[in-house]
Amino acid sequence: MESLCETHTDIKSLITDLKFPVSDWEDKWMDVYLDSSVSVLDICIAFSSEISRLNQSQLLLQCVRHVLDVSSDFPSSEKLLRSHNSLDDWKLQITSKNQKIENCSVILSKLTGSLYLGKAKTSAKGKVLMRAMYGVMVQTIFVCGVFSAGFSGSEKALVDLQVPDKFLWAEAFNGLQLDVNGEVRDLFRHGSKTVLKDLEAVDSCVKNLHPLTSTGADQPDAEKLKHSVLDLGSSSEKFSAGLDILSKEVENFFQIVLSGRDALLCNLRVSDVQSKKQKKGQYR
Repeated sequence: MESLCETHTDIKSLITDLKFPVSDWEDKWMDVYLDSSVSVLDICIAFSSEISRLNQSQLLLQCVRHVLDVSSDFPSSEKLLRSHNSLDDWKLQITSKNQKIENCSVILSKLTGSLYLGKAKTSAKGKVLMRAMYGVMVQTIFVCGVFSAGFSGSEKALVDLQVPDKFLWAEAFNGLQLDVNGEVRDLFRHGSKTVLKDLEAVDSCVKNLHPLTSTGADQPDAEKLKHSVLDLGSSSEKFSAGLDILSKEVENFFQIVLSGRDALLCNLRVSDVQSKKQKKGQYR
């Protein structure tokens, strides 16, 4: 996600450095870009909603850690039951589907179908910009596809792009995409429910702690319970820290895409005003 922020920021700088007039942009490419930027913003919103959902699930684990305070006496049957129910609720919440994330595969399919290498109107600067923007969209689709697959727990969102050999970076990208998508698919085919390693670690700790909180069983070993609670605390804190970082990167990416889109629309309006002034001057 950080790499996407850097790439989209670089493109904004490139547009400024080239001083490429909006009037020289091909109309079809401009329409595709404006439509695609809306789709990318929708994906950012979906990612933010999923991060928020995962953060909410962390509250249940915080409750468990608070109730099973390992620094005090062995928890009562009532506290064990409360913790047991909270762990059940966590498992239900973590496996529930987020419709916005499920829709990402449709959005990515649309973006892939509209991937378009525009042609500038007899301008060397235009050709540079169009090729750069094509590369940006390829990277965006690839990265967002991997994140969507990770969040949804399904390889359905993965996108397999084929970059033409005329791009110097085509071989490197196609190889990277093959390796990353292949690894993600292998994880799912071998039974992994998620490619998020920190979430997988939390899930493992929950599975270890869950039977120890069952009031119907014999009282668990106090030391074993203590270690299980501490392990859960460590893994959930690491996961929460990762979510916070990712949340900030997604928000940053959203703002970069939004500001880039707004800048283009502003340039279009300025270009339109200048064009009208020139026409008025011709008729005087």
